[in-house]
Amino acid sequence: MATGTLSIDLDALVSNWRALNEMSAPGTETGAVIKADGYGLGVARVAMALARVGVRRFFVATAEEGAAVREVLGREPRIHVFSGHMAGDTDMIGDLDLIPMLNSIEQLTRHFEALPGAAFGIQLDTGMNRLGLEPAEWAAVAPLALGQGPALIMSHLASADEPESPQNADQLRVFREMTDEAGVPRSLSATGGILLGADYHFDVTRPGIGLYGGRPFADARPVARLALPVVQARTVTPGEAVGYNATWMAPEERLIATVSGGYADGLLRSLSNAGALYADGVACPLVGRVSMDLITVDITALGYVPGSLDILCPEQTVDDLADAAGTIGYEVLTSLGARYRRSSIGGSLS
Repeated sequence: MATGTLSIDLDALVSNWRALNEMSAPGTETGAVIKADGYGLGVARVAMALARVGVRRFFVATAEEGAAVREVLGREPRIHVFSGHMAGDTDMIGDLDLIPMLNSIEQLTRHFEALPGAAFGIQLDTGMNRLGLEPAEWAAVAPLALGQGPALIMSHLASADEPESPQNADQLRVFREMTDEAGVPRSLSATGGILLGADYHFDVTRPGIGLYGGRPFADARPVARLALPVVQARTVTPGEAVGYNATWMAPEERLIATVSGGYADGLLRSLSNAGALYADGVACPLVGRVSMDLITVDITALGYVPGSLDILCPEQTVDDLADAAGTIGYEVLTSLGARYRRSSIGGSLS
């Protein structure tokens, strides 16, 4: 079966980074989060495009992801690992000069004993209750940890995509209380935090979803376009059902295209009877259930059978598709399957 084509606009990616870099306060370094295989778009192409325009600090989720970035970019960039120093990661962290963002007393002990003198960072919990040392823990170990010279101290905002949330100011206050005397580079803001303003920027910002065209960066250029081939088209008569369990019935004669792509390719099953695909700017409703490999689309409004239909395109961004699926753009991007042919657009220094 033919697969879809996922086009990645590296010029748009770079443009988004440059815009967020401009928003970061003077003197603040703008890094880039490229975890989850570059948010599903391919970490090699994403990392190389960003490195070419000056990014020197990258953030990944795991040591294995860090190893993939190091292989692509060589020894120069700083690569921070959000999961810290996990058991079994010692050789990889040491051999590849990764910077684990240590998030517990257990990890501090592991790192200092296994890799004395090796680079590290610290994660603090300022109210998200996910990863990081809590204030009392940090107070107990700060003299020891700071004495070892951490490369970065960070925390993570839980509600940065909601600018009016009082949690943002609360976390900023706690972060300052925990770090103002540390004398170490600090990072608090991902994309949403950058948009909150300079008070949240500190020494390093680390945009993620905004690089890839997603909210809350409303001015981001779309980075991903996904075209799915039409396998077959047929006319259905009034009252005929389409797809599993007859969840959609034709109210009148309709032209239905069967399209290659399904939940095995990251087209979420919650898109069943929701959302649309596009051809020549015309919206074509997705009808019936999303199945593993196929979806069915009402193309009556087109008046012809196209060779393919777009599900990510200028008319439907990752966030539009996420809204239709009842999720967020992050899940849409990182769910994109391995069967798509991925191709890059642009990526030069222009």
